[in-house]
This record gives sequence, C-alpha cells and structure tokens, in this order.
Amino acid sequence: MSWKWEYAFGAEESARTAPTDFLAAVARNADELVRAAEALHVHGRAHDGVDPKGGDVNVSGGMFTYQVVVRSERVYVVQITYLGF
Repeated sequence: MSWKWEYAFGAEESARTAPTDFLAAVARNADELVRAAEALHVHGRAHDGVDPKGGDVNVSGGMFTYQVVVRSERVYVVQITYLGF
C-alpha cells in the first residue's frame, strides 16, 4: 500500500457539484499533503501512535479540511467548502 488521498464522508458528494477549477486546486494541495505525510511517516503501516491533527487549507475559491490516518497511509479530505471567490 502506498500513500494516497481521497474524499471521505460528505466531501465526495459535495465534490460532484463544485467547479472543476476549484476541485483541481483541492487535488493539487491534497497531493502536496500526501507527499509531506509520506516523507514524515516513512513506516506508515507500522505506526502505533496517535494520528496527527488534521487541518484546514485555503485554496482559490474556498477551503477544505483534511485528516491524516497514518496506518492506512491516507490523507482524507473530509469537507470541502466552495465560496466562489
């Protein structure tokens, strides 16, 4: 298994109606978070500690909230908010 990101919960449903340029910005930033998590947690599957705190990322047009789950080697986008700016 290798590190990836994916939508979780209602974020996937929200992504169906968001503009493509906004979703592209979310994807670019989520890819960056995956690279950072992979570099920080080299032995992700063997991790036995607490997962790091997630956060919010501002992107052009809105923001998204993410959570890193180290043992699953995943960055989950749990909420997206399109504000249209």
